[in-house]
Amino acid sequence: MSYLWIFITFVCGFLVKQINLPPLIGYLAAGFGLNALGVEPDSSLKTLGDLGVILLLFTIGLKLNIGSLFKTEVLAGATGHMGSVILLTTFSCTALTTLGLAHFSGLGFSGAALIGFSISFSSTVIAVKILEENGEMRSRHGQVAIGILVIQDIVAVIFVTLASDMSPSWWSLTLLALPLLRPALHYLLEHCGHGELLPLTGIFLAFTGGEIFEWFGLKAHLGALVIAILLSNHHKAAELSKSLMDFKDLFLIGFFLSIGFTAIPTVEMLITALIIGLALPIKTGLLFLWLTRLKLRARTAFLTSLNLGNYSEFGLIVCSISVAQGLLEKEWLVIISLSVALSFFLSSIINSRSHGLYSRWNKNIKRFEQHERLVEDNPDQPENADILIIGMGRVGTGAYDTLKEDMKRAVCGIDMDRKRVASHVEAGRNVIFGDAEDPDFWSHITLDRVRLIMFAMPNYLDIKEAQKQLKYIGFRGRTAGVARHEDERENLLASGVNEVFNFYAEVGSGFADRSIHLLEDI
Repeated sequence: MSYLWIFITFVCGFLVKQINLPPLIGYLAAGFGLNALGVEPDSSLKTLGDLGVILLLFTIGLKLNIGSLFKTEVLAGATGHMGSVILLTTFSCTALTTLGLAHFSGLGFSGAALIGFSISFSSTVIAVKILEENGEMRSRHGQVAIGILVIQDIVAVIFVTLASDMSPSWWSLTLLALPLLRPALHYLLEHCGHGELLPLTGIFLAFTGGEIFEWFGLKAHLGALVIAILLSNHHKAAELSKSLMDFKDLFLIGFFLSIGFTAIPTVEMLITALIIGLALPIKTGLLFLWLTRLKLRARTAFLTSLNLGNYSEFGLIVCSISVAQGLLEKEWLVIISLSVALSFFLSSIINSRSHGLYSRWNKNIKRFEQHERLVEDNPDQPENADILIIGMGRVGTGAYDTLKEDMKRAVCGIDMDRKRVASHVEAGRNVIFGDAEDPDFWSHITLDRVRLIMFAMPNYLDIKEAQKQLKYIGFRGRTAGVARHEDERENLLASGVNEVFNFYAEVGSGFADRSIHLLEDI
């Protein structure tokens, strides 16, 4: 990859970042720009993109609870929504065919159905990247979105397997015995340490799973996902996922760039892509209505729908196979590519403002909520506590234990990961489930006794949003937070947080405080 590629990609990503938009929008623009300049795509570009997608699915699998895929809101949510999008798109394309619009004329009923199938998927790459940037992978709406995406990915893999020339062998049934390899996989992860060998182990296992599945005639992406699921209950799974994050993000730049090299579009193709792009609000709205009918809270359904309100890279794969099989004209691959790129752009902008949109429209949004809701969506109450700790990861747990055991304070932890909450409760800690960015959560819990709220969340933007919600309900106590960088610390102080601990700058002073007593023994 030449310096020109790196230069243009960096400049586009940097400029987009300066206007508070995700850099991936800049990478998409760089791909189309390089294509327009007549730059030929390097052969390594597709390889980088494939590496990124494989590692993405591997990191998803590391955080996936397989039981969540069989929940009604996930399984019925995915299949019901895909079915409705396919039907609606089929009839709409058929109607446009009768009007004689370019590229729609002569499409036929089967072609229209394939277009509907292509755009029924949501982008795993975009959705997960947005959830990671917002620190919401373990939130309720994040887990529902990931479950739906995995169901969609499985449907896509089945279609690709049946429609392409790559037919699975009967020996692929032996893959059902893969769980027997779990002890060996756990042994590798346990003994690879915490240094550079850890991410290399993850890359090795992801590609080993991919190679095994391809050998049996299945997609490599599915193999990486399955191997990761086998590792998901290991205590080092979260650490492995974090170690792979930078590699995954770097490789995914190749994926975003490659979209721009599909083809140089004509005016008619652009118009057709815009027509498909106009259907995005309908697709998003259908998912929201369907999820609320499945008894999800309006906020969970709203955020999940926005997160999945885009078209998918799997849609490109479906369209590419359809073109190769002569089921669609080759122009449709360019049109769908443009629609996918447009949806990435719009989805990134909207999701960066999703919580603000809900806060602004929550009264109207909640009108769609069912009176009877799922048990998982009912908030718990903090009892017998004057200090709340939001986020019970390593930092939050350390703060909790110090306050409870050393200072004998009445403290309650709050976390949005039910599995983590259950683990803390089992260990004897007073921890409840809750999402601090949810205005409904703060309006439904009692804070009369609470004098201090400590934010131990990994994303400083989440702390800002929670502080905003506390201001809105008139909380009169004090707040404290953590930040990784000095600019984040200043930002939080400006937003109203009373005390902000710079994690990296002040950890040394904390270390000294805990160690100075050792001098007394000398």
